[in-house]
Amino acid sequence: MKIVYHPSYLEDYPTASCECPERISSILDTFKKHNFDFVEPEKAFEKDLELVHTVTHIQQVRNHDPEVYNVALYSAGGALKTAELSLTEPAFGLIRPPGHHASRGSAWGFCFFNNMAFSLKMLKEQSKIEKALVLDIDLHFGDGTVDILGGEPWISIVNFSASDREVFVEEVEKTLEEETYDIVGVSAGFDTYEKDWGGILTTKDFYDIGELVKDHCEKRFALLEGGYYIPDLGKNVENFLKGLE
Repeated sequence: MKIVYHPSYLEDYPTASCECPERISSILDTFKKHNFDFVEPEKAFEKDLELVHTVTHIQQVRNHDPEVYNVALYSAGGALKTAELSLTEPAFGLIRPPGHHASRGSAWGFCFFNNMAFSLKMLKEQSKIEKALVLDIDLHFGDGTVDILGGEPWISIVNFSASDREVFVEEVEKTLEEETYDIVGVSAGFDTYEKDWGGILTTKDFYDIGELVKDHCEKRFALLEGGYYIPDLGKNVENFLKGLE
């Protein structure tokens, strides 16, 4: 499995205190015992981001803080690289900042550019995919992804809100069984964890979700979204990837 990562994701840029560099370093520490193949992405081009964001929004992010803008470009570029790699093998975007709360003309919730929407839209524009599914397993509704891609006939977006862990996993399985897709992208939020804000899923549940995606789609990738219980974040990502791989 390829892991897309750039050192800029460890920068302590201005954002909420819970969306800290330690989120990334804790996952990296866990990955040390694996022989993952790390791939370093390039920045996204501003012109390409106009596929999913207004020029005004892109300029606002740039003018708000140059450091934030730089890291957000690397995050969007990392998402695109992850999606491209998944055309031949599973891939995970160990990226930061997250993106699923970034709409076409605005953003909130620690997000700036919509990494998932950007990566899938680029693949579609390049005629590399025909039909895609976004599984958003984050605790919070991915409003930005829905805002940007919700009206597109080639893509389905499913957010899960079950408060029971068994029902949550069952809903993921049901969604995957309903249709066949060229590619599945997982907005992988780990704040649904039983010790995190959501208080729902176990570490084993993340493995099971990853395995369900593997069993139903050959072309698959995931991008890091939320997840703030740092002591177990690396372990949860590790188990999710074991299932996904």
